[in-house]
Amino acid sequence: MSVIERLLRRDAPESVASTVGLEISKLRRRDLRSGVMTIEAASYPRPWSRGVFESEIEQMKSGSRHYLVGRRRRTIVGYAGLWFTPDEAHVTNVAVDPEQHRSGVASRLLLAQADEAISRGCPAWTLEVRASSVGAQELYRRFGFCPAGVRKKYYENTEDAIVMWCNDIQSTDYALRLDEIRERLA
Repeated sequence: MSVIERLLRRDAPESVASTVGLEISKLRRRDLRSGVMTIEAASYPRPWSRGVFESEIEQMKSGSRHYLVGRRRRTIVGYAGLWFTPDEAHVTNVAVDPEQHRSGVASRLLLAQADEAISRGCPAWTLEVRASSVGAQELYRRFGFCPAGVRKKYYENTEDAIVMWCNDIQSTDYALRLDEIRERLA
C-alpha cells in the first residue's frame, strides 16, 4: 500500500461493519495500559488482572501462548489469545470493545489465530463460551466449532460454559471455510 493510500484510508470514514483499517499485531506489555485492560473490564464480570496478562505475555516467549491485538488508528479495539498444548490450540479469550461489536474485529482476530494454529500443525482447537453468550456461539460456529459438552458453573461459579471443538483444521475443507470468512470480511 502506498503512502497516499494510507493517508487516504486514515481520513476516510469507516463503517462500523468494516474491517478496513484494522491492523492485527502481537500483544505487547504496553498494550495492557493502552486499551486491553479497559476492554477486559468491559467484557468480563471477573476480568483477568494485569498480572495474569503479564504472565501470558511472558509465556509467549516459550511459544506456549499466542496473543494478538486489533487496532484501528492506533486504538486497540480487541484482542485474542491461544494456549498451545501438544494436541490442540485452546482459545483463552476473545474480547472486543463494546462499541466495535459485530464489526468483524473478532472474526479477523480468530482468522489470524486459526492461521497460527494451522501453521503450528495443530489438528484441532477448542474453547469454552458462556451459555448466555449466543452471539459468541454463533461466531464460533461460523469457524466450525461444535458444542461438545458443558462445564457446570464454570464462570464465577454461577454460569455454565459450553465446551466447543473444531477438529481437522489441517484439512482442505477447513482452509476453504476460512477463505469464505475472509471473503465476507473483504
